[in-house]
Amino acid sequence: MSGDFELSMDELRAVARYATEAARQVLPVFERAVPGDPRPRAAIDAAREFVGGAARRRLQRVASMDAHRAAKDAGSEAARLAAQAAGDAASAAYLHPIAKAHQVGHILRAAANAARIAEIEAGEDAAAGAAALEAARARATPVLIDVLRRYPRAPEGRGRPARLMSALDASLRD
Repeated sequence: MSGDFELSMDELRAVARYATEAARQVLPVFERAVPGDPRPRAAIDAAREFVGGAARRRLQRVASMDAHRAAKDAGSEAARLAAQAAGDAASAAYLHPIAKAHQVGHILRAAANAARIAEIEAGEDAAAGAAALEAARARATPVLIDVLRRYPRAPEGRGRPARLMSALDASLRD
């Protein structure tokens, strides 16, 4: 794919691995809230297949869309964020090499969602979100950070997950 810069398959796999790790952590939140809905787990499985060396294929795109539909169907914020993280993990294989700030969401949103879920599960304790962001920062590889730095900073959002993503973005760039 042509764009503003190049992204290798190894770089895409590093991004997908990072998003998948975050999504796997919070998948149980979705599965407890919506038992029997396999879409987010299928998205994580599709992402793991790509991370493991398989070619990008339609499987990742379809699984991503299905997980995002599951997010819309979820009955709670935490379940919605967990399903969205799974969708983001599957779609990371198709990160666009276009220098637009919204692309940062494809890299960091799953980790930001996991941080927001940590806050929710801790009774809206911001310290739980901060700890989750620190763990996400510690998991970031040099390859992931190099890819992230090719994009503009994450857009400032109004919602808590967007603010968490902006904070994670800033911490990884510094």
